[in-house]
Amino acid sequence: MRHSVGGFAAVFLAAASVTYAQDAPIDVQRSSITIHVSKAGLLSAAGHDHSIDAPISSGTVRESPAPRVEFAVETAKITVKPDPKVDEKTHAQIQKDMEEMTLETGKFPQIVFRSSRVEKLADGQWKVEGDLSLHGITRPVTLTVKRTGDSYTTHTVLKQTDFGIKPISVGGGMIKVKNELEIDFQIFVRPA
Repeated sequence: MRHSVGGFAAVFLAAASVTYAQDAPIDVQRSSITIHVSKAGLLSAAGHDHSIDAPISSGTVRESPAPRVEFAVETAKITVKPDPKVDEKTHAQIQKDMEEMTLETGKFPQIVFRSSRVEKLADGQWKVEGDLSLHGITRPVTLTVKRTGDSYTTHTVLKQTDFGIKPISVGGGMIKVKNELEIDFQIFVRPA
């Protein structure tokens, strides 16, 4: 689930309006990356949409003199959020499939994002470019990050296949996970 999702949230922080002359740690307790996984296929009504929590395990932000952001997500800590429409046994199987078939957590233990360029677009808004490493593949990612209060947020869509992930499919494709994943980031930075 392209979860690496995950992983892009910290990118926004590089453009924080508070001046960080040195690296400031990401507040991993308050920050969040949520991945939205949707169903597809002819019999998609029999499938389930899922929300996935991809907690940031570490990361830093610097605004000056050279703005940057980087963060990591441990794939073994990514979890499918409980859904009242899904029983415990099915939920456990979905979690297992995500870990073993989608993320391959034993083989790819981390998702990492490192910014390469941060450009201010307007007051409270930045363009952040960087490299996202997920499932053994590194690709460029560009995000528009906004500051709301003391958090930095963004929304993006990623394709699992861009990172070598084959979306889960059952019944010959009659029920499958959409290739596109929607990812929401909310990042908080602690003063250095």
